[in-house]
Amino acid sequence: MDRLAEWKGRLDQLATATDAMSDRMRELRVTAADGNGLVEVTVDSAGTLVDLQLGQRIQRVAPDVVARTIMNTIAVAKRQLADRAQDIIGDTLGADSPTGRAMAERVGQHLRGADPTVGGPDEQPGRW
Repeated sequence: MDRLAEWKGRLDQLATATDAMSDRMRELRVTAADGNGLVEVTVDSAGTLVDLQLGQRIQRVAPDVVARTIMNTIAVAKRQLADRAQDIIGDTLGADSPTGRAMAERVGQHLRGADPTVGGPDEQPGRW
């Protein structure tokens, strides 16, 4: 009977921690700007673009450069989001717990992904 009570206690703790994590993740948003003042993007907890602000400088830059800069800045925001989400998972579920590690890995894979456009010449501050 003691083992059953202990097991139930661990399940209750996990449920409480998972609820806390879910609440914090639901409210998570990240805003990132490129280094040249062209764009600012905001992504929600799923990595979905929820806001895009274009600076006045876009008028002096080729449209394809603006488009790449937007995509690169979204990727930066998603990487920052992944870092913050993984911190939340570590804080609530425990960075050393198997559940916490599995969730953090999955979130990182989902939000970071492979993005070959990141790090191109359009991200060099002061270029425009």
